[in-house]
Amino acid sequence: MRRRAAPQATLDLRRPGLVAGVDEAGRGPLAGPVVAAAVILDGSRPIEGLADSKVLAPARRECLAAEIRLHSVAWGIGWADAAEIDALNILQATFLAMRRALVALRSPPAHVVFDGDRCPDLGGLAFACSVEAVIGGDASVPGVSAASILAKTARDEFMCRLEVQYPGYGFAGHKGYPTAAHVAALRRLGPSPVHRRSYAPVQSCLPR
Repeated sequence: MRRRAAPQATLDLRRPGLVAGVDEAGRGPLAGPVVAAAVILDGSRPIEGLADSKVLAPARRECLAAEIRLHSVAWGIGWADAAEIDALNILQATFLAMRRALVALRSPPAHVVFDGDRCPDLGGLAFACSVEAVIGGDASVPGVSAASILAKTARDEFMCRLEVQYPGYGFAGHKGYPTAAHVAALRRLGPSPVHRRSYAPVQSCLPR
């Protein structure tokens, strides 16, 4: 495994074999899943405006997500739900979601770049690949930026659906993050089935 911090890192998609970028969304919220995406970009069809999803306006993220799905060589989404987060811890659940995103790719990559400072164990997958962790990769590596956008938009859409299923918590607005309004609703209504009971603010609202 290689690890590097590269503020202007880029991937050479002309190298032999396919390169996948992987990132996640949803490690910090009190409710809902952690979602990972894997994207293999097509070097002959560059997508303009790729960036860390957190710096993009929601409408721009949606437009880019549509382009990524349409023009990439392959993309996959992986999920780990609140129960898995509670059972495994958020780091291991994130790694599980990343593995699932890679499994969902229709074309196996030869190399995978993960955002951050560590990589999940990919043993047991149906393909072999090299791996690399890039700190700040969601802002500097196009494939990882694309994965960041897909993960964020997929999770946001899911949290909006949870607003209908579990009204009163405001999931469509805060997407499960610990805003003052969310914490107040949690104290008033108690945890829903999609809240992460291993997180302290949720634990404090469980029946004694």
